[in-house]
Amino acid sequence: MVTDPVAAFILVGSFVLLIVMGTRIFYAMGMSSVLTLWYLDIPVIVVFQKLVNSIDAFAFLAIPFFVMAGDLISAGGISDRLIRLSKALVGWIRGGLAHVNVLASMFFGGISGSPIADVSSLGVVLIPMMDKEGYDRDFSTTVTMASSIQGLLIPPSHNMIIYAMAAGGVSVSALFMGGLIPGVFLGLALMVYSYVVSVRRKYPVSNAFDAGEILVAFGSAFWGLMTVVIIVAGVLTGIFTATESSSIAVFWGIFITFVIYREMTLREFWNVLGRTLVPLSQVMVIIGMAGAFGWVVAWLKIPDYLVNNLFAFIDNKYSFLLMANVLMLFLGTLVGMSAQILILTPIMLPFLDKFEISYIHFGVVMIFNLGIGLITPPVGGVLFIGSAISRLSMESLTRSMLPFFLVMVLVLMAVTYLPDITMAVPRLMGIAN
Repeated sequence: MVTDPVAAFILVGSFVLLIVMGTRIFYAMGMSSVLTLWYLDIPVIVVFQKLVNSIDAFAFLAIPFFVMAGDLISAGGISDRLIRLSKALVGWIRGGLAHVNVLASMFFGGISGSPIADVSSLGVVLIPMMDKEGYDRDFSTTVTMASSIQGLLIPPSHNMIIYAMAAGGVSVSALFMGGLIPGVFLGLALMVYSYVVSVRRKYPVSNAFDAGEILVAFGSAFWGLMTVVIIVAGVLTGIFTATESSSIAVFWGIFITFVIYREMTLREFWNVLGRTLVPLSQVMVIIGMAGAFGWVVAWLKIPDYLVNNLFAFIDNKYSFLLMANVLMLFLGTLVGMSAQILILTPIMLPFLDKFEISYIHFGVVMIFNLGIGLITPPVGGVLFIGSAISRLSMESLTRSMLPFFLVMVLVLMAVTYLPDITMAVPRLMGIAN
């Protein structure tokens, strides 16, 4: 039983009410925590102490560096080279630019780890390009948004670092490798669906197959692609930690944009620094507020209540995984990604232990789930950006996204119930736990 049912009602009720009223997630968590502590006659300063303690972790230093690395890639000419390489590799298939979109997102996500950076950078180029070749604007936008979710799964991903901390120190290297096959699997599924649509709508082939162009495009994109190799290889070999790899990604990005590609000025670099501060401040405030909110949740023993009562009828891991997926897909439409990871992970851990589910496997499932939330209304950040770039309403884009949602959920179910999809690479490398 919870320590104080009335306090639990105040905490959860005020939080839900504030969210429904349209309050920003970090304000809702902070205000509901303060109200609950005020009722319990606990000094409100505890909220701020827990906020500071929650962000006082070395691993979180990776977040600003990965965000900055993504912006450097967007502004430094790397994204254009990735598009050229993708076009050379798959542009000769029916609906070529749709496949280019998916493959470019796969490459780009493997460097930035950010769906929002993906859509912002690639969308402004590929959506108009697809318009000129006769693709429907809603299809061009939705394939751009759907493919951007690969960036959350393909390493590196700063959201996996947040999950690793929330789960009590899960191996970041294992999480990175665990997301590799699911990310590629998602990309292939989106390409198959895009091909079917392209054949039905008679979308064009972008270019003829040219082995020479592939080599030239690969040579041009080589230095950008090396970002992934450096990060992943360095973390797996233990040369540097995941946190250190993020700073190395920034310095490597600076080197190739200023020295090799020479497509960035000092003024543009300062603009990149400014753009980094906005998402960074949002993420860090959310992490801090979620830490305070989570402390109140734990103090009231709400997770224990859920384990012993609300979920008592769940007697096997398959039922639990199904319920967890439904819950996360629903919450993904209402609550931001970082906040959900920090709130839900401690609640889910007892079930993972009970049903002997790998923390790595569940982490990838959670990130995948919450990634879908980024393209669903009303709080989907990727949906907002896609709407702004395409100048189509979120309502029309949501309707057009429905077939993509189906494809993504089918892949999600495969990743959920076939854990070897996630665990194969970590086991092969001997880093699964």
